[in-house]
Amino acid sequence: MGYCLSTAKGAAETLKFNMALILLPVCRNTITWLRNNPGLNSVIPFNDNINFHKVIAGGIVIGIILHGGTHLACDFPRISGSDRSVFRQTIAANFGYQQPSYFQILSTTEVASGIAMVVLMMIAFPLATKWPRRQSPSLPRSVRKVTGYNTFWYSHHLFVPVYALLIVHSMFLFLTDNLVEKTTWMYIAIPVLLYAGERIIRAIRSGFSEVEILKVSLYPGKVLSLKLQKPKGFRHKSGMYIFIQCPQISPFEWHPFSLTCGPEDDYLSVHIKTLGDWSCQLYSLFEEAILTGLKQYPKIYIDGPYGASSQDHIKYDIVIMVGLGIGITPFISILKDIATRLKKSSINHAACGEGSLEKIPLKAYLYWVTREQSSFNWFTDVMKEIADTNQKQAVVEVFNFLTSVYQEGDARSALITIIQSLYQAKYGIDIVSRTPVSKNSIKLGVFYCGPMTLARELEKLCTKFSTKTNTIFVFHKENY
Repeated sequence: MGYCLSTAKGAAETLKFNMALILLPVCRNTITWLRNNPGLNSVIPFNDNINFHKVIAGGIVIGIILHGGTHLACDFPRISGSDRSVFRQTIAANFGYQQPSYFQILSTTEVASGIAMVVLMMIAFPLATKWPRRQSPSLPRSVRKVTGYNTFWYSHHLFVPVYALLIVHSMFLFLTDNLVEKTTWMYIAIPVLLYAGERIIRAIRSGFSEVEILKVSLYPGKVLSLKLQKPKGFRHKSGMYIFIQCPQISPFEWHPFSLTCGPEDDYLSVHIKTLGDWSCQLYSLFEEAILTGLKQYPKIYIDGPYGASSQDHIKYDIVIMVGLGIGITPFISILKDIATRLKKSSINHAACGEGSLEKIPLKAYLYWVTREQSSFNWFTDVMKEIADTNQKQAVVEVFNFLTSVYQEGDARSALITIIQSLYQAKYGIDIVSRTPVSKNSIKLGVFYCGPMTLARELEKLCTKFSTKTNTIFVFHKENY
């Protein structure tokens, strides 16, 4: 059957590998555990797990085109249209010594299961892209019904029948009778069990006890702040995030939100901006409860904590954090953590004449770009705490930028000062005092949370500055 069969079989091997590999980046508990190992965390880019997941999905699409295309356009026509004498001498035994027609081949278990998998993937893959996930009010009502996070969430669970069909497909292979040669299950067994175990852990950990809501606040810009009771044994690091579920909206939907509390706080807190259908419903539920004076808030379940790129701030002596709008949330936890460690350092120094053993950055710069002045009220208490703690040591510097609207040009112009600050740091000048600093090689961590367009620009800037100076700017973007 020539190159057709070898191409199809080669593509099949890549599909087996990728179908196993694609589950690993979304095993969040495992990744959070692995990233606590400094050696692994410095070698494996755990922060890019979702991007890696998407790249593998692209590899699967290419594999499907090669595997399915060569079978449908080359292998099957050759089998059905080959000379009967050649057919009898070669592969007749695999087809019961009766030469099948093209449509008879399509109706076999192996081909039908393969086509079914492709159909399910053709539904799930497009609905997982950026545009369908963002439900815009400007879209026609008929289109809005098939967009939004709900559509992505439910369509993505088509992977369950896909993996079931994959096993069926692999058990009824053409020209392969030996069970040892049917290796698909060997590829996917461990990743499937690992992922299934993680989902079971999530159900057990979060499904049997709701979290008590201590305080609810509604801020301008339709931002909901939840202060939650910290579950027993819950430990997190600054920069981590949790998943939240509200069964009154949906018992299946879990949404990620950065923690805005410090690791040593005796409570958990999140700030939720109404950007999608689920967050709008959640805001409305709590708004109604507050306005009507209800004593009982909607039930909330949490799952986590999970590691994020922001928690890598402890690797650097100088930290630059850039948040656009609600993108400031992962950095609030970091600021509170720094404030707590500064207090400890002062106490230890006063009591023992020694500094704290806990690592404190030499400098931490926060740049917050927002469209409404009222947004600054979201974290007034935190900013005041930072200001009070920061008076003597001046470790943290906060810069606020106000733009009228979130247009690309306005947001970019608001980042001019950030770029200038980085430019000064490039030449060994302190960002604030503009005085020369040590010219020794140093790494600066640049952390960003916001729109992707500006992320690319900031990353290019970091790369540009790092190539012409001893100072290395390491860029990190928040990915959920």
